[in-house]
Amino acid sequence: MKKRLFAVLIAAATIGAFAGGTTMLQANDNGAKLQIAGGETEASSEDQTESTGSSDSSSQSATEVAAALPSGNIAKADQPDVTEQQAENSGVSEVASDAMPALVSITNMSVQKVQDWFSGRTYEAQGESAGTGVIMGENDDELLIVTNNHVVADSDELTVSFIDEQSVSAKVKGTDASNDLAVVAVSLSDIPDDTLKKIRVANVGDSDDVKVGEQVVAIGNALNYGQSVTTGIVSALNRDITVTDGSTQVNYEDLIQTDAAINPGNSGGALLNMSGEVIGINSAKAGENGVEGMGYAIPTSKALPIIEKLMNKTTRSKVDEKDAAYIGITGEEVTSDVQQLYGMPAGIYIANVGDNTPASEAGLTRGMIITKFDDTSVSSMSDLTDLLQYYKGGEKVTITVAQQGEGGKYKESDISLKLGLRSDYVSSTQ
Repeated sequence: MKKRLFAVLIAAATIGAFAGGTTMLQANDNGAKLQIAGGETEASSEDQTESTGSSDSSSQSATEVAAALPSGNIAKADQPDVTEQQAENSGVSEVASDAMPALVSITNMSVQKVQDWFSGRTYEAQGESAGTGVIMGENDDELLIVTNNHVVADSDELTVSFIDEQSVSAKVKGTDASNDLAVVAVSLSDIPDDTLKKIRVANVGDSDDVKVGEQVVAIGNALNYGQSVTTGIVSALNRDITVTDGSTQVNYEDLIQTDAAINPGNSGGALLNMSGEVIGINSAKAGENGVEGMGYAIPTSKALPIIEKLMNKTTRSKVDEKDAAYIGITGEEVTSDVQQLYGMPAGIYIANVGDNTPASEAGLTRGMIITKFDDTSVSSMSDLTDLLQYYKGGEKVTITVAQQGEGGKYKESDISLKLGLRSDYVSSTQ
């Protein structure tokens, strides 16, 4: 039976001044706890958000899935000719220089609620956070970049910067918060020709081939200073940690542990083997005083099936307030503790369904657990609200719900729902 590591963990993203810095949580002997930097979770309502999902099992190897990712005219990154006889630092230098054209810096401008410590009142403030992304695909119109979900969460404006420091606007194509993964899309027409010639699509390796003790290289936008390189070894495989953001907990399983330094801003960056292949997406580090050399990455064998699915989603833009969608429920997150205690699936427990709302008309009832919204996994009301920002009232979507059946087991089914206009149900003064 695997043990959860105990340590204090922080997300490897650089958060602007509005976030109030990084809050860390004391862990206990039962498991590691990671708190998203500066994150806060408020009472459940349709006005909060964070998008989650779950990975799909696949019999294909990571390299087979990587080969199936959308591709176009942009060349693959070079791979170093590294042998075991080469000097260690020489090998790291070659791996880093070959991988750099496939790395981007990501800037997330967002508006969040901030509490005034003197008056106790809350107000909205715009802040900036930074992370990293890995170029992993291309379709006819877009460059597709993989990063962490917490790097792009709650974004109002996203910008990516390439190896030549050219900055371009980007959109979130899809997210999977339960695995802390996201895909960001950049319109190819927005990227200057000179930049297109310089960037590369990352080579992806199979993390199932990784061995403990193997040398690795981590690259990321540490502290928003630009791409920096660290090196170390694979310290352990199949590590489990728990991310805590306010009252919300998410379990991450089967991570790669490394002693290569993963610092704030490295989130979404690449963990590379000495063949220059991406074997993991950097995500978190241990942050307790006295704890060093404990960073975590999402292995490609787990990430790639999710990434492939996210890359095939339709890129959406946030809708105008006048077109905002409405469902008509209140709900609560099914926490990991409740899941284990009652055998419930991760999702949103419907606590109440409003009368004469889209939810009631579609047949949603109290006690159902919403697990997916339009084929995207959700685990909290904030997840659902985040997704609703990209849908207009009047659109038809599929809601996947779980209900308890014979023997107490939960069974999923799909319900078709026509979204309502929020303005028809909620007063503008509320």
